[in-house]
Amino acid sequence: MSQFKLFMPKLGESIIEATITRWQKKVGDAVKEDDSIVEIATDKVDSEIPSPVAGTIISILFKEGDVVPVGTVIAVIATEGEVVAEVSTEEVISEEEVIYKTDIAVEEVVSTLNNAIDAISEISTEKKFYSPLVKSIAKKENISDAELNDIKGSGSDNRVTKDDVLHYLKSRTSSSKQETSPIKASPKVEVNLSNGDQVVEMDRMRKLIAEHMVNSVHTSPHVSSFIEVDMTNVVQWREKQKDIVLKRENEKLTFTHFFIHAVAQALKDFPGVNASVDGNNIILRKRINIGMATALPSGNLIVPVIKDADKKSLLGITSSVNELANKARNNKLQPDDIQGGTFTVTNLGSFGSLTGTPIINQPQVAILSVGIIKKRPVVIETPQGDVIAIRQMMIASLAYDHRVVDGMMGGLFLKRFAELLEGFDINQSI
Repeated sequence: MSQFKLFMPKLGESIIEATITRWQKKVGDAVKEDDSIVEIATDKVDSEIPSPVAGTIISILFKEGDVVPVGTVIAVIATEGEVVAEVSTEEVISEEEVIYKTDIAVEEVVSTLNNAIDAISEISTEKKFYSPLVKSIAKKENISDAELNDIKGSGSDNRVTKDDVLHYLKSRTSSSKQETSPIKASPKVEVNLSNGDQVVEMDRMRKLIAEHMVNSVHTSPHVSSFIEVDMTNVVQWREKQKDIVLKRENEKLTFTHFFIHAVAQALKDFPGVNASVDGNNIILRKRINIGMATALPSGNLIVPVIKDADKKSLLGITSSVNELANKARNNKLQPDDIQGGTFTVTNLGSFGSLTGTPIINQPQVAILSVGIIKKRPVVIETPQGDVIAIRQMMIASLAYDHRVVDGMMGGLFLKRFAELLEGFDINQSI
């Protein structure tokens, strides 16, 4: 008899835990290799864990709804012979105690080293001495120099130690926090129910979306700019090419592909829009990874990411977008499929909207919204004079973080995006 331990897998660089949403097998069930055993969810994406071996499940160590750290044993599978008695949670977890105790020992060593740094590495600020560790904590917790100077030190020569700073943080009054914080907590709004009202609890993904949207509004001062785009060339060219692409490449050619292709090229000209903010630092992203807001059958949204979009042709963009959209609709996205985005595009036109003012997908600094393409009479300048013609028009909007993107940069980026679409070569092939 041998036993195989099923671990909570690492689902991405930034993911340290996952929630067990549904066990698809129970104790005593036989499983084949690659059979799905459990469904899990992270703050990024939902996934299934397949069995790497064939055998019989003899122990399930966590319940549905439990949040489990990556690398933890969640089930045990007997891989040959007769089924043995179920393994207890305590029996499996005891094997992790060695790692836990090792982590504690490492923490003690790090703490000792930090204390040593406190004692021997001092720098001067406004005639007081602070260790690098103390200054690091102060910066992280937004403790001003004036506050730091007021902290009474318990170290040698009244030096402020790490413990002094931590004690000060605990003793901060709620009023002082409100004075130093740029954001005030929103009061809870009382909601009165009437006869016939239906109360529907948010699902896990909707709760995450709500939290991310509120945090984004609190983080970035949003500004929006708008531009009209003449899509006539693109509409006419797509009409001629879509059947060819579908027959030859088995790919459906949509307007979203043109938008993402144009955005990728415009971001090369305006790298300040392809950026993030880290405190007082602006991070200009080297890669252009474009997220596309995608509606799920549940009504929720997810944002798969086309990596290195600026290096892809229109056909390459088409293939990447269609693959990610299909994976999203079938709940097959992997964590890496929705990570690393540097800019986001949302197509509100597919729902009939003229335009919109979307919320920035943090930690990005901008998001582009495109509206419906509609025929409208517009004035066109010609050598013979102005004429009124029927054109395929669209309104695009850019919401951007006004801390780092001003109106000029936002406006010029939008203008470049429009120029790329309006100047689309109708004689090119794909």
